[in-house]
Amino acid sequence: MITLVETTNQTGGSTQDMTVDYTEKKRHDLLDPRSWGLPVEGTTDLAERLRRIWARFRACFRTKTRDTSEQALVYMRGSLTMEEKRNYSNIARRVNQPQDDGQNLQHFMSDSPWQARAVFNQIQAEVRQRPELQGGMLTLDESGDKRAGTGSAGAARQYLGRQGKVDLGQVGVALGYYQANIWLMVDAELYLPENWFDDNHADLRRRLHIPQERTFTTKIEIGMEMIRRAKANNTPFQVVGCDTLYGRSAPFRAALDAERILYLAQIPANTIVYLEKPETGVPEKPQERGRGRPPSRPQVINGAQPVSVQEIVHRLDLDWREVEVRPAERGTLSYRCAAQRVWTVDDEGRVREEWLFVRREEDGVHSYSLSNASRDTPLETLALWRSMRYFAERVFQDAKSELGWDELVARKYRAWMHHSALDAAALWFIGETKLDWAQKYPRDPELTRQLEVEALPNLSVANVREMMRAALPLNQLSHEDAVRLVARHLYNRSRSTRSRLKTQRRRRKQP
Repeated sequence: MITLVETTNQTGGSTQDMTVDYTEKKRHDLLDPRSWGLPVEGTTDLAERLRRIWARFRACFRTKTRDTSEQALVYMRGSLTMEEKRNYSNIARRVNQPQDDGQNLQHFMSDSPWQARAVFNQIQAEVRQRPELQGGMLTLDESGDKRAGTGSAGAARQYLGRQGKVDLGQVGVALGYYQANIWLMVDAELYLPENWFDDNHADLRRRLHIPQERTFTTKIEIGMEMIRRAKANNTPFQVVGCDTLYGRSAPFRAALDAERILYLAQIPANTIVYLEKPETGVPEKPQERGRGRPPSRPQVINGAQPVSVQEIVHRLDLDWREVEVRPAERGTLSYRCAAQRVWTVDDEGRVREEWLFVRREEDGVHSYSLSNASRDTPLETLALWRSMRYFAERVFQDAKSELGWDELVARKYRAWMHHSALDAAALWFIGETKLDWAQKYPRDPELTRQLEVEALPNLSVANVREMMRAALPLNQLSHEDAVRLVARHLYNRSRSTRSRLKTQRRRRKQP
């Protein structure tokens, strides 16, 4: 603060001297954007930076006959700068031209056959080229969104995690990547329930551009395919993390292990394990049983007793330790945890030794994970991997709340895939910006000391979007633009009605 001190001068009058409180000067320095690595020249370059990343991805959006790749830049800009109602017409109008009705953008997103997979491959290739992102975690998760009807690709009554219940909606499986406080979406696929492949859905599959070669694939199989693609692309991950939907699948964990992929997979509290190594085999039929078919499925034959992971916590005297994981904005992140070597048996009778990692939450609830890490893996490493699972949720949170991933209203499979790919590219734009600025505009190390914190907060997606809105302001409708736009909408709707009427008349004339 600045205080005024009244003094008396030689003539008897009073004067006011300004005494500067150095606490205020110190606070002023702490609010200097340059101290935080936010120079004006960096923020004003955001528009050109977006165009540069789009130019690197541009080939992904071209088809054999057309180059409409400029529409991808329009869509990404809309995702990054608009707050809500990010549908095709609004994005086109606010980003491109006030008179644009969004028809070209809609065709680019819903019907154009450019491959979303190429965008994800490009993201993974660019992640591979960044030294700061080596050795991260792949995070496998799913996200469901409610839908009003069954006419959207994959829409069915199914469990929607966001709703916490079974409801009518779509579910997507996504592969995230986390390292160096950067979280990204590096692959995604729309889940199609089994009934979508029956004869009744044949015409709908064709109209919604669902690939002909697509067959029913479970979420676990989709996740495994995406992890294998990431491995084939040499994406520099060290470990895979996933929630209980995937972790409770012994075949899924065994498949990862067979590929020599490290994992830390969450499991339900009732998961069965063994504290001593079980031996399995198909038992001989006892003589006294008489009739009946002999056993055919493998069973545990050496007397090893099954136990749930929840029981282990209460029955064994585990070596609980308080582990500091990493600095966080709410202070140092730490929690009590323990690890125990256990054995698991899958439906085929295969026996595998794994780590059971148990974390005790602040409310006393325990969470459980299994890992194929080696016997000499420190508890601190398992605890760090478990904490990195949090950033799988951040991928969905930012993609939805900041980039409009859940605002898609289009029905077609291509639209869902294209929408997800461009949102992933927007997340990578933000991630790359944070990495580059950290190198080019380092923060003042005095900030940590003066603020008495262990680590400074990271730039969020919302922070970058705030600066994007200044660098790339959206169009505002004039009165003339508004009435012209409404007239165009009415014209297009009338054309659609006329087309439907012609179709109806033609069908009535058919015998």
